[in-house]
Amino acid sequence: MRGKRSLARAIEDYLTEWSERTGITVEVWAMPKGRVTGPVADAVYAVVTEALTNVERHSGAHTVSIALTIGRNGLRLTVSDNGIGFLPGRTGRGMDMMKLRFSQVGGVLTINSVVGEGTTVSGRI
Repeated sequence: MRGKRSLARAIEDYLTEWSERTGITVEVWAMPKGRVTGPVADAVYAVVTEALTNVERHSGAHTVSIALTIGRNGLRLTVSDNGIGFLPGRTGRGMDMMKLRFSQVGGVLTINSVVGEGTTVSGRI
């Protein structure tokens, strides 16, 4: 993650640029008020940017929704799109990288997709 911006600010800035460039609408449902730093912030930022790269390249989505919350049970991230989805069991370098980044900071990431309805990336740390 670049600079000294908060994780929420870095993600919001990226979402603005990404949406303007791709023409895909972004709905932000939640962003944390507190600071997230270090390896956790880097992992979350990397997963968000990779998820959006996959949306742009593969999904055909018109809308992406994102929620990032911090509470008693830790950090939770959800990125959902309304694209074409894909068949269960499919993997790829990007999906593997996202799961690895979360596992390296003690988290778990799942990717669920329904053909014709979209894909949801969900993680918790």
